[in-house]
Amino acid sequence: MSRTALITGANKGIGYEVARQLVTQGITVLAGARNPELGKAAASALNAQFVELDVTNPATITAAAATIEEQYGRLDILVNNAGISDKADGPPSHVDPAAVRRVLEVNFFGVLAVTQAMLPLLRKSPSARIVMVSSGLGSLTWNSDGHWQHAAIKRMGYNGSKALLNMMTVQLAWELRDTAIKVNTVNPGYTATDLNNHTGPQTVEQGAAEAVRQCLVGDDAPTGGFFETGAVVPW
Repeated sequence: MSRTALITGANKGIGYEVARQLVTQGITVLAGARNPELGKAAASALNAQFVELDVTNPATITAAAATIEEQYGRLDILVNNAGISDKADGPPSHVDPAAVRRVLEVNFFGVLAVTQAMLPLLRKSPSARIVMVSSGLGSLTWNSDGHWQHAAIKRMGYNGSKALLNMMTVQLAWELRDTAIKVNTVNPGYTATDLNNHTGPQTVEQGAAEAVRQCLVGDDAPTGGFFETGAVVPW
């Protein structure tokens, strides 16, 4: 039986590219997307299976887990990629709290809900991987460094959501330390996607590289880490 991977937000951007590369590895890819029309089109182009999944809608999460269990019996790879930014996001002194909540609902609470729902299926895999798509903007070390190239980007919602995602990675890896499940988070880098109006200097291939690597690491690989291509990211 080939390995099965679920990728949230797989209809475009980094999620789509991760899905494309995993398909080339012979992995059965379940392309999660909240919009059925866009999700089905992406899945067809990828030679993947579409799974309706809105990370803010518990009913779709439950249904997706049930479908995966019925059709595949287990899940080998979970890539928590879906995420948003918000135009009203900004520094803590004046940001609209509603904007922060909107970002956290997708970028953190959605990831938490999906991971909890899929964990029983991941436990059935002989060697499962959970990959969190975070950001360098979630690094407390980099955020506190005034000389960092992105130091001026202070978005309470987005940066905070990624910092929370990093904390979830550390805690979940500790919980699962006696299992074969690896839990790691990745910094894709500033990649040209819809999230930033395609202003990032990196291609989606470059942005997806570390997430794909973490999906495919061996059983001797570390868990509970924060990585970017070729390096470890400071917390």
